[in-house]
Amino acid sequence: MRQAGTNLPKVGRYNRAVVLDQIQLADGISRVEIAEHTGLTPQTVSGIVRRLLDEGIVREDGASRVASGGKPRTTLRINAEAGSAVGLHFDPVQLSCTVVDLLGRPLLVKKRPTHPDADPPQVVKAMAELVADVLAETGVDRDKILGLGLATPGPIDLEQGAIVGAPQLTGWMRVPVQHMLSEATGLPVTLDNDATAAAVGERWSGAGRGVADFAYFYFGTGVGGGLILNHQVYRGGSLNAGEFGHSSVLPDGPECYCGNRGCLERLVNPTAIVAEVHRRLASGSHPDSALARTFAQDPGAVDHPAIGLAAAAGDPVAAAVIDESAEHVASVAVDIANFLDVDLIVLGGHGIQHVESRYVDVVAAALAQRPLSRHVHVVDVEASWLGVDAAVVGSAALVLHATYSPQLSALLGTGTPPGGRDRRRPDAPTATR
Repeated sequence: MRQAGTNLPKVGRYNRAVVLDQIQLADGISRVEIAEHTGLTPQTVSGIVRRLLDEGIVREDGASRVASGGKPRTTLRINAEAGSAVGLHFDPVQLSCTVVDLLGRPLLVKKRPTHPDADPPQVVKAMAELVADVLAETGVDRDKILGLGLATPGPIDLEQGAIVGAPQLTGWMRVPVQHMLSEATGLPVTLDNDATAAAVGERWSGAGRGVADFAYFYFGTGVGGGLILNHQVYRGGSLNAGEFGHSSVLPDGPECYCGNRGCLERLVNPTAIVAEVHRRLASGSHPDSALARTFAQDPGAVDHPAIGLAAAAGDPVAAAVIDESAEHVASVAVDIANFLDVDLIVLGGHGIQHVESRYVDVVAAALAQRPLSRHVHVVDVEASWLGVDAAVVGSAALVLHATYSPQLSALLGTGTPPGGRDRRRPDAPTATR
């Protein structure tokens, strides 16, 4: 890995990002509090805030906080209307697009099915048309658009901006989708895999706000993962870290397209869940299952959404399959807790719609009982605050994160961000004086 020094302009940009990050994460914060949280001098903070106010990114909301025995403190907040970002999620079966403000709040989400036989140029054309429709409908000022974030299945080559042979995308071998989409839309494009995008979205405006170390499980057509370590996105040596779905949980389990056997994704993706529910319903009588009666009349009606709704309502067959799936997820979550010592695990994506609480309960029980460090600290588990739109909101958050968040890799000149935890300040990144 290349190691490089830094220079004063880089330090200045980094400190600006640290201050802005504090304002974005807080629901109102004063200059004094920013200095206390970051270790920057009050003079440095005041200078940075003054420039942010001049640029219109930050506003003084007129409210004041009175410190005990001190003078009133003006509260600073992000000016959400100062800019926006477009997000696009490319799922093998669906395109989703949104526009968010600077707080990561979606103004609109539109979705369209992806034609299974469409080649890359056709898909990119459909992407550009969907982006144009969303921008027209929201009426966002194009001059205020910071960029377009694109979340796709992995693996991807971030340096080349290409999808590299994603197993669920036939014919997508080293497709330079980042350049193609930028050409088609006229917008700068930030590319990442959908699970990492969802994790970034969760850090920006969801359950991961202010959490130094957390792991994100993304459940879509497959299962992916994202890692935030020491407030930084962790990507690994090839920039494809976090493939939780290809952890082998059953050594003698079914063969996975990746070449392993018993992978988590192979066991818990929507296709696998539907197949297992159908197998159980076809193999015996289930008089207490409403899903069994539906299956007897029309097996095709027992699809993944129907199974999720049935499990949420307590149907015994659906609930048993979902809980077994959650146990497999829990096994990988325990490994992550042991390997990385994270503070939080977030579960999200449309693949667990309606049954988020069942997954959370099973994973939380495992994390309370099985990790080696459970007597020191128990890892929290939460369902994604962004729900089924986690990846598309996260794709827009990629732009906000790249534009405004502190990037240690940019400061230090290394290819990938470091992943160690700074235990001195779990609530904030440490600024460079």
